Amino acid sequence: MSAPPTVPRTASADAGLSRVPYLPGLDGLRAIAVIGVMIYHAHHDWMPGGFLGVEVFFVISGYLITLLLMGERERNGHVDLRHFWVRRFRRLLPALYVMMALVAVYIAAFYPMAREQTRGDFMGGIFYVSNWYEVFVGQGYGASEAFVPLRHLWSLAVEEQFYLVWPLVMVAILRRSRSRLPAVGLKLIGVSVVIAIVVAWLYVPGVVATSCGSEFTRGTWTVFGRCIAVNDMLYLGSFSRAGGLMLGAGFAMLWRPVAIMRGPLRDKGRRLDVLAALALAALVYFMLSMYLQERGVYNPWLYRGGFFLTGLATLLLIAAITHHGTAAGKLLGSKALVWVGTRSYGLYLYHWPVFQMIRKQANIQLSIPQIVLGMLITVPITEASYRFIETPIRKNGLRATLAGLRGEARNLLAGVAVVLLVGLAAFSLQGADPHCVGEVNCSLEAAAQGPDTTLPAVTTPTEPATTVPGETTTTSTTIPKEPQKYVAIGESVMVGAQPLLESSGIFVQAKEGRGPEGVKNAVIQLDDSGDIGAGSTIVIQVGTNAPLTQSELDAIMAAVPAEAAGVVFMTIHADIAYVPANNDLLRAMPDKYANVSVLDWDARASEVDLCTDGIHISCNGSGPAKFYTNLILEAFGLPAIT
Repeated sequence: MSAPPTVPRTASADAGLSRVPYLPGLDGLRAIAVIGVMIYHAHHDWMPGGFLGVEVFFVISGYLITLLLMGERERNGHVDLRHFWVRRFRRLLPALYVMMALVAVYIAAFYPMAREQTRGDFMGGIFYVSNWYEVFVGQGYGASEAFVPLRHLWSLAVEEQFYLVWPLVMVAILRRSRSRLPAVGLKLIGVSVVIAIVVAWLYVPGVVATSCGSEFTRGTWTVFGRCIAVNDMLYLGSFSRAGGLMLGAGFAMLWRPVAIMRGPLRDKGRRLDVLAALALAALVYFMLSMYLQERGVYNPWLYRGGFFLTGLATLLLIAAITHHGTAAGKLLGSKALVWVGTRSYGLYLYHWPVFQMIRKQANIQLSIPQIVLGMLITVPITEASYRFIETPIRKNGLRATLAGLRGEARNLLAGVAVVLLVGLAAFSLQGADPHCVGEVNCSLEAAAQGPDTTLPAVTTPTEPATTVPGETTTTSTTIPKEPQKYVAIGESVMVGAQPLLESSGIFVQAKEGRGPEGVKNAVIQLDDSGDIGAGSTIVIQVGTNAPLTQSELDAIMAAVPAEAAGVVFMTIHADIAYVPANNDLLRAMPDKYANVSVLDWDARASEVDLCTDGIHISCNGSGPAKFYTNLILEAFGLPAIT
């Protein structure tokens, strides 16, 4: 057996056991991570767990940053925090701000309707708090939004927050526990285990509320008066996602490449290759199977160990890649993977907004021609960013890079034009009207407009007072209100057809986020106001926002006036786990109540083009709303609209 290769004994190598040599295999691992993320963002059915590439990035970052800090301490006797942060800012901020400037110009020039919705995303991106902004407004990672070109910045926010805090922690560790780093590393891995346990404990399984405007609140917390979706917070939060970072940081104290090649593990390359093959197979398997959510239910395996197992697989790959005697390092260090890996930051930055500009909405699957178009746009922008922005500024600094551009007049003119263009775009964004963003935020704004029991004020006509000569008393006679003959009570789906229904003579009481309690209260209020009563036929649609129970439907029927002509329950249409059971209850209502019939919207919804969420009718022109309206008119026995 031939001796494994060793690290040359140069002056640089003797500088410290924590020195970080260039390891092409780590760039190859980055390439695998970013490719998984891009495939997921393009067509998540192909690789439903591609988002786990972000966890791979977290582990690599924790490992390398900790190793760099230890190496600097060994080399210089201290850690220069200012120099560390300047290097990080040079590496990350220029490309980020260029990307945001390009997006701002695009929105101002070609998509101004998105200005109101994206303004907060820009502020979150500038200050590296995008993850908490998205938690605050309820803009979950898997949510469908109209246009969210900066949603992917949540992971960069988590990493940048780590870069700000972790060096301070490392300074304290290196001062007090420098001789006990392996023991500290084990404790940090223990911290990662604790984080995984806490995430598994806090995770809310099953169906959870998608907004805070509904009566169904399972899976939400109220924090400082703000409604927070728990599972989204666990996915986006800095603390819950620190597990991968801590796993990498702890491993850096146990597995230093230079030290490994000088110790007894230097001839264990083949064994590490076997472990690396198993780890890579596991990582690919996770990416192909570990979905985020399905039919409104978050994946329990992801929150109950999925992130942690992904991190462990990444550690095994790092162990092999950083060992100079393995085939894994050479395989993952191939030229093609290294090219992608060295540009992984730019690819991650630019691909998502490009995809969004093509499809205009998150969670829409791109077709193969659209994916090709997206990559034809993304790759040249990424390469230009790498060559002319990231690399020069990382090597020379921002000031020197800008000074090098001043020599030619054309560069100066181009710079002035860019500044003016970005300034105009920023002014356009700043001047846009406020607009709610995210399901939680919009539902809270809708709820703030008034409780679900509030109905339009009703004026009851009265006869004028009559005075009889010789008498001092005045009397008035109240004319009883005539009940509405046709009434529709529903939730957000019905809101999309409300103008057409009202123009057809239907009295409509629809509200977004409404559940069975809200429907019952609406029936009671309409009964009290005299809007429903003898001869009223009532169409009710409920069940899209939460699971139904028979007792809730019975409570609605108990509130309906006995003299009402009849009640028509509409089924619901949505690819959500609880919907089939809700529809079963609704379809069974005529068996229990003689005056109830069912309008099967679920069976008819496929006849029209719904919104991309597969639920609402307010997209794709007036056709879906007109079709929906005509179904209700048919149930009332009224002529259809054309």
